[in-house]
Amino acid sequence: MAAGFLSSEFVHNYKRNASAIIGSLILLVFAIIVVAGPLMVAQNPYDIAQLDLMDAYKAPVWLEGGEARYPLGTDGQGRDVLAGILYGTRVSVLIGLSAMAMSCVIGTTLGLLAGFYGGRLDAVIMRIADIQLSFPSMLIALFLMSAFGTGIDKVLISLTAVGWVVYARTVRGSTLSEVQKEYIQAARVAGLRDGKIIRRHILPNVMTPLIVVATVQVGTFILIEASLSFLGVGVPITEPSLGLLIKNGFDVLFSGLWWTSVFPGIVIMALVFGINLFGDFLRDELNPRLK
Repeated sequence: MAAGFLSSEFVHNYKRNASAIIGSLILLVFAIIVVAGPLMVAQNPYDIAQLDLMDAYKAPVWLEGGEARYPLGTDGQGRDVLAGILYGTRVSVLIGLSAMAMSCVIGTTLGLLAGFYGGRLDAVIMRIADIQLSFPSMLIALFLMSAFGTGIDKVLISLTAVGWVVYARTVRGSTLSEVQKEYIQAARVAGLRDGKIIRRHILPNVMTPLIVVATVQVGTFILIEASLSFLGVGVPITEPSLGLLIKNGFDVLFSGLWWTSVFPGIVIMALVFGINLFGDFLRDELNPRLK
């Protein structure tokens, strides 16, 4: 099976696509950071006992006043910027992945039901989706966070409420196409229950667009979470987050202490860039109309 995959057209096209390779390498680096990031630094930036205000705003190691133990400098609490990035990246990526998974499950379920049964159920689900799509995603997330309060669990709820619509509309369209095909009619004539038809026949055939949507949406969720944290309504100040790191350094950004915000911003940019590069490759490869 492994040998067949390695010789497949997908792998062949991947090897010839420089953007896909670059994107996957970037994602590999971030995967290592998520798994082992805290092991790469000596300081836990969110353990107050390990912070020293005497180390506040130390410059990166290559600038005057920099120290080797703080390669990217420190912030106003004496927190190692590199350590904060490694811890914050883990939280931001896990939030993005978790919110994507929750949105995918809810949106896919509703999309399958709407496309398979149609009628009033389809009308209700799609009208709710249409109403939600008439508002900017960021505005909805801000409203929900203002109502629920800060916290990682609240961020996940807000992102899920924002993200399910894309999956529902995508799956519903694919399901409408599938239910008209002969093999579905044959399954119904054979007496298969609706649930079994949906699980065994329709769901596997709508997975291709879901993979593309899920890949790109992780990057979108990371940016939304960073924006919420920057505005002060995302994760609490006691939790690491790339958006929170940028917020903490923004007040002194134009005072010559640029490293407290710039480096976390570069990390977010690189992470989303890698996700989009690999997502574009998947979109092209999994779309039969682009073959």
